[in-house]
Amino acid sequence: MLKFVKHNMESISGIEIYPILSLLIFFLFFVGLYTWVYTYRKEKISEMSQLPFSEEEGSNNQPFNS
Repeated sequence: MLKFVKHNMESISGIEIYPILSLLIFFLFFVGLYTWVYTYRKEKISEMSQLPFSEEEGSNNQPFNS
């Protein structure tokens, strides 16, 4: 099965660029995600971490009625 797929892939011209592009996209995505998380404001993270415990007026913590 693998020989059949490998033979078909070898016959396509320019196919060798796709693994390089996919690795580059994968790497850039996680580098971008890391920089976004690293530069995120600590106050906002602290505020969001307290959301499940906050009891603000007007919030409806009741389960949905079916």
